[in-house]
Amino acid sequence: MDLSPFKQDVDELINEFAQGGSRALADMKRIWMSRKFSYIYEARPSSNLTFFMQTLYSQSIGHMVNSESLSRRLGGLYCLYCLYETQPFKPPFRIYLSLGELKNLKQLVASAKVEGITVVSPLVKKMLENNMFLFGAVEINEGSITERVNQLMELQNARVQVAYKKLFANTRIEHFLHMDLGTEIDMDMIKNMSNEYAEAKKRAIKEASEVIDVQNIEHIAFDKKPIGDELTKIEDNWTAQRDMLYRQIGFNQHGGEKQQHQQLQLVPHQLEEEPDEAEDVDFEQELEQLLSRP
Repeated sequence: MDLSPFKQDVDELINEFAQGGSRALADMKRIWMSRKFSYIYEARPSSNLTFFMQTLYSQSIGHMVNSESLSRRLGGLYCLYCLYETQPFKPPFRIYLSLGELKNLKQLVASAKVEGITVVSPLVKKMLENNMFLFGAVEINEGSITERVNQLMELQNARVQVAYKKLFANTRIEHFLHMDLGTEIDMDMIKNMSNEYAEAKKRAIKEASEVIDVQNIEHIAFDKKPIGDELTKIEDNWTAQRDMLYRQIGFNQHGGEKQQHQQLQLVPHQLEEEPDEAEDVDFEQELEQLLSRP
C-alpha cells in the first residue's frame, strides 16, 4: 500500500504552518480549513485502516520530535490533534506514542511555556484526559510503521482473543468438552503484554506530571486490574465449569466415556432441564466486561 501522497499532504500542511512562523493552534485550524484537509479521509483505502491512520499520525509525530524549529514541532502537535479530532472512524483510532516520543512531547510543552505559548499545556492535558494515546516501546527511528502498527494491534486485540470465535460461532459439544482456554489463548504472551502496557501507562503519567497537572487522569494507570489477572480468573472459571460438565455426563477426560453411549444420549435433555444459568451468565458477563474495556 503506497501512502506516500498522504504523507506528502501532511508534510505540506505542516510546512505551510512552519514557514509562516506560526505558533498558534488557531493558525493550524485556519490552514487546515483553507486546504480542506479533512478530505484526506475521502481518499482513504478500503482496508488496513489502522495502518493508514498510524501512518498519518507518525508523519505528524516526526515533525513534532525531529525538528529544531519550535514552529514546526508545534505544527506536528497541532496536526496530530486535528487528525484525531476530524477522523470519521467510530471508535476513533488512538495515537501510538512511544515513551521516547512522550519525552519529546514533554520537552515541547516545557519549551512552549518558556515562549509564553499557553495553549500547548492544556491541549496536551486534554489529549491525555481523552485517552487519545496508546503508549508503546517502538521508537519512530527504531521500527517501521508496520512494526508500530503490529504492536498497536496486539495491544488492542489481546482482549478480543478471550472471546474465542468458536465459543460463539456454534455449540459443538465435543469441541467444548476438550477446549482448554490456557492453550486456546497464549496466556503468557497476553500477561506479558498486559504488564508492559500497564507499566508504560504509569511511566507516561509520571512523565506528563512533570509539566502538566495530571490529577484528573492518574486513575488511568491504577484503577483497573491487569488483563492477565482477569484472564486467569476466567480460565479457572472455565475449567471448573468444564469439569462439572464432565461429572454430570459421566465423561472421563483421560479415559473416554465411563458410561454407555445410551447414557450420553440423555445429556442434551439433562442440560436443557437443569442448566446452571448463574454460572453461564457470570462467565458471559466477565467476557463482556473484559471486551468493553478501552
